[in-house]
Amino acid sequence: MLLGKRKNAHGEGDWCPPGGHIEWGETFEETARREVMEECGLAVGEVSFLHATNDYTPQDEEHYVTVIMRAEYIGGEAELCEPDKMTDWSWHAPQDFPEPLFLPIKNFLKDGKMSLNDPV
Repeated sequence: MLLGKRKNAHGEGDWCPPGGHIEWGETFEETARREVMEECGLAVGEVSFLHATNDYTPQDEEHYVTVIMRAEYIGGEAELCEPDKMTDWSWHAPQDFPEPLFLPIKNFLKDGKMSLNDPV
């Protein structure tokens, strides 16, 4: 999974995949494609719904429903396209995820949708 380290937002210092807010009229698939391109400069192949998490962080007074999508990696190198939002991009097998993980990914793992021992 491609993970980046968050900067200047809630969850600062946490590792998460590319993502962001849905824009008016977008589908989940369109949002995923746009966010991956905007954040790390990668075009992706097939995109499909994977899971949704209920993410509540009282310390930040934030409450989100996070839609997690699966995107087919078709090649290229991830770039730091938004250095004001992320500090790094790197590929990780589930058993080698860096810490700390962003709350939606923690909840995704807790919900049993992926095991840290799953092959990639």
